Amino acid sequence: MSGSGKRLRIAVLNRVFASVGGGAECYSMALVEQLAQRHEIHVFAQQIDHRWPGVTYHTVSAPLARSRWLNQLWYAGATWWATRRGFDVVHSHENVWHGQVQTVHVLPVKAKLFHGRTGWRRLLRGLKVLTSPRLLAYLWLEQLRFRVRDGRCIVIASGSLREPMTIAYPATAAALQVVTPGVTLVGGPATPALQLAARRRLGLPEGGWGILLVGNDYRKKGLQTLIKALAQSPDNAWLAVVGNGSQIAEFALQTKAAGVAQRVFFLGPLRDVGDAYAAADCLAHPTLEDTFAMVVLEAMAHGLPVLVSGPRHCGISLLLTNESNALMLADPLDAKALASALRRVLEEPLLRHALTAAALTFASQYQWSIIARQQEAIYFSVLARQA
Repeated sequence: MSGSGKRLRIAVLNRVFASVGGGAECYSMALVEQLAQRHEIHVFAQQIDHRWPGVTYHTVSAPLARSRWLNQLWYAGATWWATRRGFDVVHSHENVWHGQVQTVHVLPVKAKLFHGRTGWRRLLRGLKVLTSPRLLAYLWLEQLRFRVRDGRCIVIASGSLREPMTIAYPATAAALQVVTPGVTLVGGPATPALQLAARRRLGLPEGGWGILLVGNDYRKKGLQTLIKALAQSPDNAWLAVVGNGSQIAEFALQTKAAGVAQRVFFLGPLRDVGDAYAAADCLAHPTLEDTFAMVVLEAMAHGLPVLVSGPRHCGISLLLTNESNALMLADPLDAKALASALRRVLEEPLLRHALTAAALTFASQYQWSIIARQQEAIYFSVLARQA
């Protein structure tokens, strides 16, 4: 890593520090693992399922956990008190008012509430906010979080966040820096033997074409469209779904209605998604909204051809090239177009091999060791401005 060579004492704020939390949590954990090689890292979280050499973990109490917005206020106050002195840098991935480095993974609350709304629609949203303690709390925290002062740097995890951030909070424009997610290793596709072993471990069909979808919110990730597309795909194609199991029952009914229940396998949350990538022949990600989509990058690092929603719906697509290192979907709700793209990937070996090679080249540019250098440089630049 680059930098002054000084060993920093860094506080990292995440309410949930566990791989089951989602993309933002995995992003934070991967950075911590890299940065702990050179710096003293302290993690402040309410839920911790992670252990790494050289990292100190601090469990933050959660007496108000049943109310998410009250818990957010509690967490903000508790971590402010715990980190108000003794740290060179406080790096927050949460909606709190303190911390020199703020990493933003999702659309700001203000943007979700007001972007694109004018006239009476905007007025109605304003009235909704004024009558909601929950929304008032989130907006108050967000306003303080994005106040540019004391050399604060606001990191966005995707270039797709730049426009909504600057519209919602114009003063942040000069403070924004993009630090994308990364991958630990670029290992390439699984051999036929490793693929077969992975399928057996996961209880998947040993033969046929394996399509993979990974995501905790099946609705937002486009599973409904993918089920319809599977019904239009060859009979030897099947789908493995990895992620939060709370929506399985709902979507299992959809597979029955579409006549593909025997070809869809719900694996639930996996601690290590590596076997799922090894077992699959491609990744389908017809997401309706993703600021980046780490799973797409991870799949590419495993050499999987990817089908992904275009830049309007998915942040990583801003960095991809259609028909070169990915196949992009203009409309993630178009099941016919998705089925056509799946058929191309599964039945055209030259296309599949070209996408695999280009995916590996792309992923090699986004390894966590490279991303961590960017993050470390931000820490030193913040300290320099403060000095």
